[in-house]
Amino acid sequence: MTDATPLDLTAQPERSRGSKIWNRFVGIVRLSPTAAVGLVIIMFFALLALFAPWIMPHDPVAAYTDRVLQAPSAEHWFGTDGNGMDVFSRVIYGAKFGFGIAIPAVLLSLVIGVPVGLIAGYRGGLLDEVLMRFFDGLRVFPSIILALAVVAATGQSLLNVILVLGFLDSPVFARVVRAEVLALRSSNFVESAVAAGNPTWRILFVHLLPNAIQGAMAQTAVRAAWAVRISATLAFLGVGIQAPTPEWGAMIRQGAEFMVSGQWWVALYPGLALIFLVFGLNLFGDGLQDLMDPRRRTAK
Repeated sequence: MTDATPLDLTAQPERSRGSKIWNRFVGIVRLSPTAAVGLVIIMFFALLALFAPWIMPHDPVAAYTDRVLQAPSAEHWFGTDGNGMDVFSRVIYGAKFGFGIAIPAVLLSLVIGVPVGLIAGYRGGLLDEVLMRFFDGLRVFPSIILALAVVAATGQSLLNVILVLGFLDSPVFARVVRAEVLALRSSNFVESAVAAGNPTWRILFVHLLPNAIQGAMAQTAVRAAWAVRISATLAFLGVGIQAPTPEWGAMIRQGAEFMVSGQWWVALYPGLALIFLVFGLNLFGDGLQDLMDPRRRTAK
């Protein structure tokens, strides 16, 4: 009779932890292929933004005066712009501004809109009417026109663009959360919390918020796409982030004047990057709504 070989009890847990992310991704693919495709596109641009210093072959703001408007080549994959800057490096670095504007703007919208939606939906009455009519007034004006006016008045800086976009988009989250709270405020668990003597803040943020936040979270990716698109539009119109900062909207604006003379690459590549990032965010947002709303997934 031989001695039994001792089992390695540590190997299996290591494998299970390593495969956890992959298993979750496979689960997303099965439940919502749309969300999976959008997530892949978002992660691609996120990796570009994260590893930009190691990926860029040139300094994105270094001007090579002897290489102005050179066509795509082995030295400059996407060509050079009117200042002799490497378009490929600028497109990669521009991903930082895409996420650097979208993420803070959406977070600010959540911070403003979610509490307002909770309070308005739970209290109702005159307070609900005043808050919602004010937010409805923000949505009456075209977003781009209002953003243009505010940014032009407050100053052309990254912080001002984020603050304006976050404030203008907060009514979307307020509306979504308010609708959920209106449906939940007469539920048994809310009435039990009131009967138990819980203060209003606890009812709002402990009992109602976890049950009313799903709709708002499902909107985050779509609203991030909106923030990326509007910020690029502001830069294109000359109100947002200005050149030579490698922001996609500003790059498209600079390249538009060269399109008629045949230097198409200056505006094409940042335009494609903008389109794909917005497309990926919208795909992920649509799939996220399917994942968080079983009724939509069943209907599809």
